[in-house]
Amino acid sequence: MHIAYIDDAGDLGAVANPPQHNDQPVFALTTLLVNQTRLSALVPEFLQIKRRYFPGLFPPASRFLGAILREVKGADIRRDIASDSRNKVRQATRFLSEIVDLCIRSDIKLVSKVFVKGIGQQNDHTAVYTSACQSLFKSFDHYLSTVDDVGFCIADSRTKGLNVPAAHSIFTQMFSVRRVHYPRIMELPTFGHSDNHAGVQLCDLLSSAVIVPVAVHTYCTGHIVNVHVQAGYSKIRAGFTTRLKQFLYRYQDSQQIWRGGLTVSDAILQRPSSEIFRNVPTV
Repeated sequence: MHIAYIDDAGDLGAVANPPQHNDQPVFALTTLLVNQTRLSALVPEFLQIKRRYFPGLFPPASRFLGAILREVKGADIRRDIASDSRNKVRQATRFLSEIVDLCIRSDIKLVSKVFVKGIGQQNDHTAVYTSACQSLFKSFDHYLSTVDDVGFCIADSRTKGLNVPAAHSIFTQMFSVRRVHYPRIMELPTFGHSDNHAGVQLCDLLSSAVIVPVAVHTYCTGHIVNVHVQAGYSKIRAGFTTRLKQFLYRYQDSQQIWRGGLTVSDAILQRPSSEIFRNVPTV
């Protein structure tokens, strides 16, 4: 059995023209594909990394497994790496590096849909989220066919009003008359709280602390000036782009078109997804 953990980063609000101070320029929906047999080793290692780098989050006498309940957010990690504090940069970078190494060592695969928002353009929230979910499910089902396995999905819960349309979009495909969609995925996505799922927390760290700042630095620098576009994100792009590429799951469909991996829809200049891996800054 394989489990797909899904989490989003950023929001689906519009970017004003001119961009306002708190307009988030990028939205990403990311999934981690994890062999459930790996969880017995993966989860304790993840908790140990959290305790080692953020001991202040956990009382000395607290139970080891209680560390799952205190989440280290990817948005805080990217903020610290982009900061001017050498101590914060060093700690956050080392922590994130260990998280990435853990995912690679655990043979985790990653697929992400990234939307770079157009300036002054409106977004159809439901359409963007549901289409991204369907794309991720297609990649998950294809991956399951390559490993001859079945799977199910746990997504980070938002609200009922947001969860239901996303799940229903999968339902209408999964139970259509032709039954051609997702034959290896056992059920609709279920929604869980990140406080309880190590896979969702790992997905947040990779999506919020790596994918979003890398996409922002690549596609938004020079076009949007606000709190979400930081020059310090160049450090994340320099330090993590190559390793991120190591565990992307990409495949060719029946028309020999590449799918999966890190797919970017750029509404600013319509640059391709491969732009992320070009002209990567050096540390």
